[in-house]
Amino acid sequence: MEKNGLQDRRRERKVGLWVFGISFFFLISFFLVPLLQPTGSIPDLGARANALDYATIDGPFSNGNTPASLAHEHDDGTLHYHEPFAWSELDPYSAFMYMFGDLNCHNKHERTWQINGNQMPVCTRDVGIFFGLAVGGLVFSRYGHNRWTLRDTSLSILPDTWVATIYRKNYRTYAWLGFSLLLCLPLVIDGFTQLLTQYESNNFTRPLTGVPFGAVIALFTAAAYSARPHFFRNAAEVVLPANAKFQLMEEE
Repeated sequence: MEKNGLQDRRRERKVGLWVFGISFFFLISFFLVPLLQPTGSIPDLGARANALDYATIDGPFSNGNTPASLAHEHDDGTLHYHEPFAWSELDPYSAFMYMFGDLNCHNKHERTWQINGNQMPVCTRDVGIFFGLAVGGLVFSRYGHNRWTLRDTSLSILPDTWVATIYRKNYRTYAWLGFSLLLCLPLVIDGFTQLLTQYESNNFTRPLTGVPFGAVIALFTAAAYSARPHFFRNAAEVVLPANAKFQLMEEE
């Protein structure tokens, strides 16, 4: 019997491995696709997030290839124009990855690593987020348990001895929110500090702040697909830390 009272945790393992597998595929692809292209064939990019700017050389979805976007000012004040870029002209695999980055990332070249002389499809922050997603999915596949609710299923990755006091005092909601906020805090602080001050993070701190944020997204996603009350006959069957039990409010 598993620690949640069920005979097995096949669903939790499967869900966690799916989160890990999809995240790991994207993570590896971010590094692989620049290697598949000829050296120096992907220029410095930089456009908008949540928009397609490099689908074509001109026409719709080509905002990144306008003369203003192609110009980069050197330290001496001179303008340098790089070649236009369209991911639709790449092989299907590489095109999909650069399309994903084009749609979901700002593609600023100063915040993105280069491999083989080619800019990666996403910025360093997103690399960290997907690393965190993969780690979070793997951790849940090994330690996550269906405990009826999203909150308790998320907390199940922690050893029961660690959360025994939390369950005895019924601080589960505070613990869940606090744990999630703690993992999100590095990215929030780094992002808002950049927005509100002259501070500019670098390509060392950006991925580091992305990792815990990705981990909490993975944990939330895996718990959402694993928390299934119908696997139990009733709430009292759920085994919780410190011998706690779910109790429903009774009408007076």
